[in-house]
Amino acid sequence: MCEIGAKRWNFGANELVERSSSLSIREYLNTLISNLDEGDTRPVIALGHGDPSPFPRFSTDPSAVKAICDAVLSTKFNNYASASGIPIARKAVAEYLSRDLSYQISPKDVHITSGCLQAIEILISALANPGANILLPRPTYPMYDSRASFSQLEVRYFDLLPENGWDVDLDAVEALADDKTVAIVVVNPCNPCGNVFSRQHLQKIAETACKLGILLIADEVYDHYAFGDKPFVSMAEFAEIVPVVLLGAISKRWFVPGWRLGWMVTLDPHNIMKDSGFVQSLTNVINITTDAATFIQGAIPDILGNTKEEFFSLKLERVRECAEICYEEIMKIPCITCPSKPEGSMFTMVKLNLSLLEDISDDLDFCCKLAKEESLIILPGRAVGLKNWLRITFAVELDLLIDGFSRLKSFSQRHSKKKP
Repeated sequence: MCEIGAKRWNFGANELVERSSSLSIREYLNTLISNLDEGDTRPVIALGHGDPSPFPRFSTDPSAVKAICDAVLSTKFNNYASASGIPIARKAVAEYLSRDLSYQISPKDVHITSGCLQAIEILISALANPGANILLPRPTYPMYDSRASFSQLEVRYFDLLPENGWDVDLDAVEALADDKTVAIVVVNPCNPCGNVFSRQHLQKIAETACKLGILLIADEVYDHYAFGDKPFVSMAEFAEIVPVVLLGAISKRWFVPGWRLGWMVTLDPHNIMKDSGFVQSLTNVINITTDAATFIQGAIPDILGNTKEEFFSLKLERVRECAEICYEEIMKIPCITCPSKPEGSMFTMVKLNLSLLEDISDDLDFCCKLAKEESLIILPGRAVGLKNWLRITFAVELDLLIDGFSRLKSFSQRHSKKKP
């Protein structure tokens, strides 16, 4: 009989997984939550992650709920889906995206995924050849960093420039790239900065990627979340310049991240991705991954087709109102500075001035003490690649947003350096 206590077992912790997980937003949020004071009877205000779906102000459209119910009750979608999605879902997404473009996307280029996150996983897996590297923005959406680390794909960071409205530092992009660089990621509208890239800047990014011979990954999960002076323009408009893989989902615009329905679209009019074998590699990865729930896919034609423009306009106006309040409240707190008014997504980045504070060592210390003392969760900037900055999520109920900033102001005053 085997003696359990004396036995040597051949499994244990995976250092690669530990390292990759440490880069995730969830890891930081768990740290902040562990610092909450259980004796504080006030409700916890979460301005640290982008999910406004629990709030009545941001409930989804009833027509989307009906579409899901109808798909389930029809019993037509109880089967496995084909790897890239059922045909009616692929067609519906192609038509939805083509509404805002100067050309029509083909359904065969659309791959349905279990949320935008799975699209990222598939894409990074397909790109991760030995010795390859990928260019990611700083600040970043850290799921790209985590998946690249897990796939052992080297990451090189280019800066988004706060003094230039968070535009891409294109000179840095050119300096970072070499013959092993496979792709550049552009998130527009931007999580975490809250900016929207102009058409002119998007074209320059596309031209730079073409010059370098690299794939352009356009993360547009916040498509149409533009409420400032710049309209949202899809990078799909520049696929004639450079091969583009477009990522998106219903999670943000419909406020249903839990429904896990996204897409990955290969825009390759010159067959560069196809001829290189990359499209086949994507297909091969898709073949060994899970599928989005078939009944969600079955509901997609009605979700995309039946949601009225009034729903989007109302919700966007509510996000804009939150952004206005957020910016106004930031201006009242001396120790934080916002380089530019948020004009897209549901986030903004603010710089922390530690010289005005006492007993605060850095952004993580600030956020941990804030959680403990005020039951307020704000994400430290290091979670998205910028130490001593903060990422604030503003798409919440207005009373929570106002209360949250009241707590942030009280905390900042309490920790301000006293004048001699």
